[in-house]
Amino acid sequence: MEQRTIDVRRPGRIRYAPALDLQMELHAQRVAGEIPDTILLLEHDPVFTLGRQGRRDSLLVSEEELQRRGIDLHHIDRGGDITYHGPGQVVAYFIVDISHRNKDIKRLIHALEEAMIRTAGEYGLTADRDQQYPGVWVGEGKIGAVGLRIDHGVTRHGIAFNVNTNLEDFRLINPCGIIDKSVTSLQKELGREVPMDEVTDALGRHLLELLGNW
Repeated sequence: MEQRTIDVRRPGRIRYAPALDLQMELHAQRVAGEIPDTILLLEHDPVFTLGRQGRRDSLLVSEEELQRRGIDLHHIDRGGDITYHGPGQVVAYFIVDISHRNKDIKRLIHALEEAMIRTAGEYGLTADRDQQYPGVWVGEGKIGAVGLRIDHGVTRHGIAFNVNTNLEDFRLINPCGIIDKSVTSLQKELGREVPMDEVTDALGRHLLELLGNW
């Protein structure tokens, strides 16, 4: 099978709005065939994003309280409900052309989940999928989230993997609309802080391996 070309960019820590602008710019370029498939690996300043299926009551505090805490709120066009991004979390956005690959979105999501499962495995954790909910779980704790959108055969948005994430901020929402489970992170499961660059390298490596031959 021919190895696809994938460009990986690491813009560092960035607020959500400029990252979304960058996604849209790259998406337009990918649709036009001007760039190869592209993955963005980054961290965000604290932000809640509310997807197309999102319900306002999944946010448990007022927008004024979010402003007081320095947390942004964005209504976006990916699938899913509400989720949190912030420092200590690796976010990967995918600008990937799937229009001519005869692959369905479920297989792509499965590959993205697998990359997070393999990354957790490098730290001795057994992570897995939940048949009821998308994402990746360690026991009853969600460690990785997935949310995508496809326009003109090219994907946008992506995954978020909790490394040293401030899990207290998740208490302000029902993450992804789920009320009967918790969230977790590598730091919580291991009992120690984990170098972000190390985890970003590992996740990026697994994504390239899985998507390169997808």
